[in-house]
Amino acid sequence: MKKILLLAMFVIFSLAAPAQSMQFLRTSQGNVQSNTEQDVFTPIGKYIQSGDYEKLSAWFADNLELNILGAINNCTRNQARLIIKNFFTNYTPKKFTIIHKSGKAPMKYAVGSLTAGGEKFRVILYVKTTDGVNSIQQLKVERE
Repeated sequence: MKKILLLAMFVIFSLAAPAQSMQFLRTSQGNVQSNTEQDVFTPIGKYIQSGDYEKLSAWFADNLELNILGAINNCTRNQARLIIKNFFTNYTPKKFTIIHKSGKAPMKYAVGSLTAGGEKFRVILYVKTTDGVNSIQQLKVERE
């Protein structure tokens, strides 16, 4: 009886452990795919806080809407990368915190607070999941 109980516990714990790990895979389009239901905004927030426009742009959809301080652009991933690079150059990020998240697949959004260049900004992100691939569809940055 003890052997059966130990075997059952081993099976349960070995099945639960992989679900807790977060693994990301790069797709051929450069988007990031998560094989678990982990919080998609954790790595995105990390890249915003560090001002890493290259890694952040890997999450961009092929075409997305950017609204940076009122300048609205429907642009490609490469155009968006340059716009975000310019923003991070002018406003060096110091701190980024997600203050609200909502939605469920296929569309989630988050609102964050960004301190950058001595100013405070509100950042709104819309992320769409298609075939297991997460991509930022819309990114808005406005002064608080």
